[in-house]
Amino acid sequence: MTDTATEPKPPLPDHLSVDPRSPHFVEAVLIHPIGIRLNGVEKTNAEEYCISEGWVRLPVGGKTKDRYGNPMTVKISGKVEVWYKEA
Repeated sequence: MTDTATEPKPPLPDHLSVDPRSPHFVEAVLIHPIGIRLNGVEKTNAEEYCISEGWVRLPVGGKTKDRYGNPMTVKISGKVEVWYKEA
């Protein structure tokens, strides 16, 4: 038998990014599934969020790239809610 005890999840930060080069990247948090809701609508493709400033960064779509070769994103403001999803 294996031990199924799980370690406690770290608290969700105020500002989180999925980009490993960002100072707001926290791998310990990102290994767990996270839910992000903006103005009552769940976003499944968020790249970055900030609860205190009230914004979420979402990809524009398509093959559009910025001058550094990263996918283009748009910052949308509103009420941000985050939580750990049950796996």
